[in-house]
Amino acid sequence: MRRALALLSLAALAPAAALAQSASEVERCFQNPAACGQGSGQAGGGAPVAQTRPAAAPAADYATVLQSPEADRKRIQESLRTLDKYNGPIDGNLQSEATMKAIGDWQKGRGAHPVGKLTPQEAQQLNAEAAKAPIRRIAPPPQTAAAAPPAAQSNADALKALQARIAERRKAAEPKAEAAAQALIRDLKAYVAAGGKGVAGEQFAAFAKWYADTKAAGRTVGDIAPVIDDYGDAKAGVAVTSEVLFETKQNANDQSQCLVFAWIEGSPRRNAQVFSCNDVAAVEKWKTEQALRSAWR
Repeated sequence: MRRALALLSLAALAPAAALAQSASEVERCFQNPAACGQGSGQAGGGAPVAQTRPAAAPAADYATVLQSPEADRKRIQESLRTLDKYNGPIDGNLQSEATMKAIGDWQKGRGAHPVGKLTPQEAQQLNAEAAKAPIRRIAPPPQTAAAAPPAAQSNADALKALQARIAERRKAAEPKAEAAAQALIRDLKAYVAAGGKGVAGEQFAAFAKWYADTKAAGRTVGDIAPVIDDYGDAKAGVAVTSEVLFETKQNANDQSQCLVFAWIEGSPRRNAQVFSCNDVAAVEKWKTEQALRSAWR
C-alpha cells in the first residue's frame, strides 16, 4: 500500500518538474539568445533542430562589360585615366595588359580582389567615382625671381621670322627636291621618245592614259618643264609633288597641259598619282594622306 502511494506521488510531481525545466529554458533564451539550441542540441528535450546550409554565391558576371558597346568600354578607360590609374590609348580594349592592370589597381584600392575585369555593378561604380573626381589644375612652377615679360612681337615681325625659317628649310631641301624632279622629267621624256613605253607610264597610269589620248588626237608632245610644288618628309619616306607643263602641237595649233605628279621617293616610286593642276583639293588630300611635313612652305 505504501509503495503504491509513493509511485502516485512521483507521477504527480513529473509534470511540475517538466514545467519548471521549460520555464528555466525560456528565461535562459530571453537573457542570452545565442545560447538557445546549444547544449543538448534539442528544444525542450525534443528532436534536434535541423541546420540549413547557405546557398552558394553566383559566379561573377564579367562577360557583360567585356561585350558591351565600344563607347561604354572607352568610357571605362577614360574613367580609369581620370582616376590616374591608366595612361594608355582610349581604344575600348578592356583586355589589354595596361587596361587590366589599371582595373586591378582600382579594385585593390577599394579592398576588393584585383581581378582585372569588371562586373556591371563595378563598372557603374567606377564611372560614378570618376564623375565625382575634381578637375586637376596644374600649378605654375614657383619663380625664384620675377622675370621681365617678353617684348610683344608685331605681326609683321612674326611673318618675317616665319618666312626666314621656311627659306632656311627650303634652301637645305632644294638640291634633293630638284634632283627628284629632274629624274621624273628624264623618265617622262624617255616615255614620249619611246612612243609610250617606259617606267613613267608604269608608275603613273594617269599619265600613260593622257599620253595615249594625246597621241590618238594627232598631237605631238614637245617641251616638258617642271616646277616643284611641295617637298618634305612623309610617313612612308620623302614625298614630292611637282607641276609639269607639257607643250603639245597639232599643225599650227599649240596647247599647254599642266599636270601635278605626286610620289614617294624610291626605286620604283611609290604611291604615285597624277592630278590636273586645277584639282587643288585632290592634291592636298594626297599630301594629307601621306602625312607630308613640308619643307617648302
